[in-house]
Amino acid sequence: MVRWQPEARERLQKAALELFLANGFDDTTVADIAAVAGLTERTFYRHFADKREVLFGGQDIFQGGFTEAVDSAPADARALDIVADAVAAVCAPTGMFSEERRPHSRLRQKVIAEHPELQERELLKMASLAGTLASALRARGVTEPTATLAAESGVTVFRLSFDQWIAEGSVATLAEIERDLFEALRSLSP
Repeated sequence: MVRWQPEARERLQKAALELFLANGFDDTTVADIAAVAGLTERTFYRHFADKREVLFGGQDIFQGGFTEAVDSAPADARALDIVADAVAAVCAPTGMFSEERRPHSRLRQKVIAEHPELQERELLKMASLAGTLASALRARGVTEPTATLAAESGVTVFRLSFDQWIAEGSVATLAEIERDLFEALRSLSP
């Protein structure tokens, strides 16, 4: 067998998602995933710690997109504007949520919605993102509770935008949706 497998990570993710949808998360094993991907279990474990990581791996890249945007914001920008720009950067059509990723994201969320343990993991991911954003804002000198309010608001807008983006029949881009939701958020206060 060849030691290096091209696109092994992507093949494992695709196989896992197909199996999770067909057989359920609990009834899918790492061995099943590796076999469908045409790889070994050892190769699976080189890329993922466990089968949950197929759905949640890459969180550091995800959070990094937000923090890079916060770090590069103008020094005099307001906290909510900084967060809005960070969400916009992550939701950009050329980023990790491109239109080509929408079908995959829909299927991923379907698997998560059907399993309470995965729902909890998704909530923890969002809570971690809010904490990371708040820390990045505090590092810029934003005081509390403003840093936490802005971070939590930004994560809420992102989450709602994502849910609308993956909804069946949705045609708007993630960037368009998040922009509209930030406008709605800003309209809540005079």
